[in-house]
Amino acid sequence: MKLLITRPLPDVIVAAARKEFDVDVRENTAPLSGDELRASLREYDVVIPTLGDAYSADVFGDVAKPRAKMLANFGVGFNHIDVDAAKAAGVMVSNTPGAVTDATADIAMTLMLMSTRRAGEGERMVRSGAWSGWHPTQMLGLHMTGKHVGILGMGRIGEAIARRCHFGFGMQVSYYNRSAKQMDFPAKQVASLIELAQTVDILVVAVPGGETRHLVNARILAAMQSHARLINIARGEIVEEAALIAALNDGQIAGAGLDVYEFEPSVPNALKQLENVTLLPHLGTATLEVRESMGLMAVDNAVAFLRGSALPNGV
Repeated sequence: MKLLITRPLPDVIVAAARKEFDVDVRENTAPLSGDELRASLREYDVVIPTLGDAYSADVFGDVAKPRAKMLANFGVGFNHIDVDAAKAAGVMVSNTPGAVTDATADIAMTLMLMSTRRAGEGERMVRSGAWSGWHPTQMLGLHMTGKHVGILGMGRIGEAIARRCHFGFGMQVSYYNRSAKQMDFPAKQVASLIELAQTVDILVVAVPGGETRHLVNARILAAMQSHARLINIARGEIVEEAALIAALNDGQIAGAGLDVYEFEPSVPNALKQLENVTLLPHLGTATLEVRESMGLMAVDNAVAFLRGSALPNGV
């Protein structure tokens, strides 16, 4: 079977795939174009796509009888794939849950600390030569230890973040989720996102993309306390970017830490010019160990398809 890897991946992943498939690796690091998406369905049996490779209903609609029968997605998030359209076209879809949990939770903690302690602003001050030396009231931030964190979405990643907050920083944990979760540390489920926003010092977005678009909007941001921070390590479109920019400019909230953006990789100049927002280039899973684990999991899904076995991580 022919397999396409849509962007360069670590060597160990490509080697594992070549043990089972005739593999082509696309060297371009940008997402597939519309023509490339359609060609991948026509010319390959299996595709390993990733974030930004937009397999929409229109793409499937333009390929009447796709040769490809499996999209082994590289990543836990798969909102760039219209799963219903894929299944209607006879194409199975899988993802890579679990592999990304701890790395993404670590980035959430990084952003929380950078935002509360104004680390990005401080580094820019030092690099620019504007730092004149220590004094008692310089760059006072928010002490994170013991504060109240709210987790929007208590899945694997949300729970990993909450665990770090409770055990590492002695934080009070509340969360908004469709269902209650049983955990081995105190965490309070609240009835609404508004209630969560009103009561916490830090609000962390950890829900999947898709139907959650603009779940954090002007109404939610207005409900937050003026000293509070918003952290997003999930998907950019969950937060209404224009409303966030307005909230930061107007002092409705004190700051934000973002690893993802609504129109990624485009980041508005209005965000880049703000000192009270920390901006990272989607580093959530950016460690070699994690990327290798993700890729090998994607290959395992592809091999299961090849052998006619149940997909380990079908969606």
